[in-house]
Amino acid sequence: MSTQTARPADALRDGDSAPQAPPSAAARKIGGVAGWVDDRTGAAKPVGYLMKKVFPDHWSFMLGEIAMYSMIICLVTGAFLTFWFVPSAGHTIYDGSYVPLRGVAMSEAYKSTLDISFDIKGGLIIRQIHHWAALMFVVALVVHMFRVFFTGAFRKPRELNWVIGSVLALLAIVEGFAGYSLPDDLLSGTGIRAMAGFVQTAPVVGSYLVYGIFGGPFPGEMIIPRLYSAHVLLIPAILIGLFTAHIGLVFVQKHTQFPGPGRTNENVVGYPVMPVYAAKAGGFFFIVFGVLALIAALVQINPVWAYGPYDPSPVTAGSQPDWYMGFADGALRLLPGWLEFTVFGFTVSMNIFPGALLLLPLVYVVLGAYPFVERFVTGDQREHHILDRPRNAPTRTGIGMAGITAYTVLLFASGNDIMAIKLGMSINDLTWFFRIALFVLPPIAFWVTKRICLSLQRRDRDLVLHGRESGTIIRTPDGRFFERHEAGLPEEQWVLVQHDAVAPLQLEAEVDEHGVARPAQRKDRVRAALSRFYFADAVNPVTPAELAAAHHHGHETEAIEGGDDTAQIESGETASRY
Repeated sequence: MSTQTARPADALRDGDSAPQAPPSAAARKIGGVAGWVDDRTGAAKPVGYLMKKVFPDHWSFMLGEIAMYSMIICLVTGAFLTFWFVPSAGHTIYDGSYVPLRGVAMSEAYKSTLDISFDIKGGLIIRQIHHWAALMFVVALVVHMFRVFFTGAFRKPRELNWVIGSVLALLAIVEGFAGYSLPDDLLSGTGIRAMAGFVQTAPVVGSYLVYGIFGGPFPGEMIIPRLYSAHVLLIPAILIGLFTAHIGLVFVQKHTQFPGPGRTNENVVGYPVMPVYAAKAGGFFFIVFGVLALIAALVQINPVWAYGPYDPSPVTAGSQPDWYMGFADGALRLLPGWLEFTVFGFTVSMNIFPGALLLLPLVYVVLGAYPFVERFVTGDQREHHILDRPRNAPTRTGIGMAGITAYTVLLFASGNDIMAIKLGMSINDLTWFFRIALFVLPPIAFWVTKRICLSLQRRDRDLVLHGRESGTIIRTPDGRFFERHEAGLPEEQWVLVQHDAVAPLQLEAEVDEHGVARPAQRKDRVRAALSRFYFADAVNPVTPAELAAAHHHGHETEAIEGGDDTAQIESGETASRY
């Protein structure tokens, strides 16, 4: 007689493991190829690390992805265009499909552009996708930098990545100028002529620079091949190198994330690259490509056949650069003419040089230097992986809005002639309006933005201390009336109290204990003054003592619900902060 206990057929004994399905033939082949590659390159470990890299999930992080995908689309469509574009200023007669220009003398570059547009299958749509992708790249890059700036993502250890991004933005502008100058149509030729005049205003060396760039006096026949080399080879190589370094630093450093429960400087809450993030990113690439293709198919841009070949005689005042060059053009228009003078026989055109040549690199130098300026002011040497809410850095947010306001004023100033014609106004009155606005509106924008941020911070304090209004009116036995307040959810309150308390730096004594003046006194005074500018009006987060006092106060004790959860949140947050 058997003594074994009956058990279901599908039950497992202790120590048994679940049966594993044998790998499929395709999986075995892929594994074999992967093993072959790893044996010869040792790629398994770094690839495994990359596949497990965690990325937080927030819509604003997609801005950088749009810039990346737009650049890739530019490279792909640009490679297609190089097959047929002829980078030559040599003279020829057009005999292609576009009837209105048949028999017209033009350059080889312009003729090949017309051939791409009318005679190469798919050439026009690829040209338009390329142009729209270039504009999208600059837009996404600028908006991505806004997100990085306003959230403080440039702080240690990401200062170098911010500098790389600033250089990328500047090179993108130069690359765009070189690109839309290549067709040698009337509009692009006007831009090249303006550039030659701007370079010529550089003190002392202006004429030499023009001769070096153009291979002689303007226009010459060297500028198109040189712009082509810069646009197709030199600048893209630098952009790809900087972009690779930028992405590499993102992988080496922890990805920044917005504040929330469970998120600290030591972890990242999100999805791994494989399979979630890779699938989302791959799908998003095709969405961006599809949207750009749709825009290119429906919205015409840069119709070079309507302008004709370059000829200095029909140039009109309606010529405008792309939007990202508009602020420099606006600064040029606002500079007064009396700033031109002569020194030692050399004409110094300070009515042109600062706006046309100096402003563009100066803006990006200041932009790249800002993280180091803020670190000097705050004295903060810690690593930051949790992003700021813009309201919790009111001075930085105000500075950013002041810069955006100044840029917007200059951008509108670049169209003062068109505005004067369309609105029937005096161009001189418009010029003076924009001159005054350039000095008045940015400080106003700074002050208004800072006040809004401070008021939002005070509102956050009130939400933590007193809760939200519930709309329920309570009458007490002694006849008092009050509205019941409800405390927010713990995760909501965490976000409101997680940031650090700040205070202006205090200036130390001017002399040491021996009565000797300290050597860095002037530097410290400057730093203390800047610190007061940044933090004098700071609204600090709620402390545990303030929360306890609010809960024990008479009517607030009756009005607030869920106070114990709030106290626990604040106590835990404070313990981690201090």
